[in-house]
Amino acid sequence: IYGIETLEVCDGLTIFPIPGLWSLEYKRELTSPLCIAAAQGFTECLLYLLEHGAHPNLIAGGKAALHEACVNANNECVELLLEHGANPNQMTDDGLTALHLCRTPQSLCCAKALVRYGAKVNLSSEEEDETPLHVAARHGLPHHAQLYLRFGACVNHSSSSGETPLGVVCGVAQEKTVDSQDEGYLEICRLLLAYGANINSADKERRSPLHKAARNVQLKLVELLLDHGVDINAIDYNGCSPLSSVLQSSVVRQEWEPHRVVQTLLNHDSIKVWPQALLKVLTACAEAPKTVEILFNSYTLVPVTPKWVEAIPEDIFHFHRTFYESLFALEYKPRSLQHLCRSALRKQFGKNCCSLIPRLPVPKPLQQYLLLEPEGYID
Repeated sequence: IYGIETLEVCDGLTIFPIPGLWSLEYKRELTSPLCIAAAQGFTECLLYLLEHGAHPNLIAGGKAALHEACVNANNECVELLLEHGANPNQMTDDGLTALHLCRTPQSLCCAKALVRYGAKVNLSSEEEDETPLHVAARHGLPHHAQLYLRFGACVNHSSSSGETPLGVVCGVAQEKTVDSQDEGYLEICRLLLAYGANINSADKERRSPLHKAARNVQLKLVELLLDHGVDINAIDYNGCSPLSSVLQSSVVRQEWEPHRVVQTLLNHDSIKVWPQALLKVLTACAEAPKTVEILFNSYTLVPVTPKWVEAIPEDIFHFHRTFYESLFALEYKPRSLQHLCRSALRKQFGKNCCSLIPRLPVPKPLQQYLLLEPEGYID
């Protein structure tokens, strides 16, 4: 309601605040002295409270003191609470255990203490049905993941959305730059595969780990999955292959060099885009000429028509003039003999292009040409 509320102060004066819309409801947050001490890392205060009868498993504000200590990675408080009978498997009101709340590298000692005191590593969250291993994968915590796996975590447990830990790590891994990658996600992926993770496990949208790594432009993860025999041509419910997935990210994530993922997939004999759909791909990927070049060169011959010229916005054409002029110069023309020889050799090698071409007794630049290394123009 609109109106003026008054505030009475101790000396009898009445202050009239600014008129406005004032809510008649307020939110009250519940907590306890024990939860505050655990959250803030006040070990001595926590010990004093416990010694004077504070209940270690009291839920206040949706969490117990052990949960608060884990959220804030207060290792000594976690140890102290467990020593005084805190339940390591107690859930918050949101259905999370203390292990689910160990989400930072600093919380590793908390996780170690929890499993030592009997925390169940396969206890799932109530809503998402995710285990602590899912949480470690999502936050890039390889040491947490190794701890849970060593204590019997199920490596292929599926969440309510059908996500396994391997699918999670491939879908959330981040790179700040191409030269400065977060190796934590890659390490977790190696660890999960070493413990028998199903490399082709798909979620409810039938997206495999390779779909997610490709869409997320994670070159090292893509290479690792390919080395372990992942199905390179799996199709999701939207009819997308891993190659289609990375093409969808080719413009928005150019700083991560998506053309490298496209090149890697094609050198492992990925199915290509239907030739009649190339015009649509060209339109969507026009700002990523390296991706367009690699994809175009993977075909023996694709007719270039006037519609291709019309598909490129004028500003993009001028910005990448050299490349697009060389592409459009092929309108109704055959490719060079050199390109046709490349196509024949690549067809012969198939999925072994990556392993066989580098062994050929030919100069390095020619090997790169055979492996579809972008040159900035079309021959």
